[in-house]
Amino acid sequence: QPQLVESGGGLVQPGGSLRLSCVASRFRFSYVDMSWYRQAPGKERELVASISKGGASTNYADSVKGRFTISRDDFRNTVYLQMNSLNAEDTAVYYCAAVTQGYWGQGTQVTVSS
Repeated sequence: QPQLVESGGGLVQPGGSLRLSCVASRFRFSYVDMSWYRQAPGKERELVASISKGGASTNYADSVKGRFTISRDDFRNTVYLQMNSLNAEDTAVYYCAAVTQGYWGQGTQVTVSS
């Protein structure tokens, strides 16, 4: 059974940083585009960032451009989301996904609050 396991969420003050990690297993990670989504309370799930297989191409939601960076390490089967200058609007459950394969992680909570 393919698996995605996120980690790195938590409580951070406004202006702070977090790095999320997502470790993939039981599928050909390096062959697959990967994404980070988030869902805030009462809102629909939204795409935050995506990265192509090989890492040559990345895309970001307008709300996170210049603050978040997605990257991948195919040797470690891991995709990362570096989040800087966090604000309250970034509070959400963050999900790692291999959307084209239908694989989703269980999510990790990020809370930005003073």
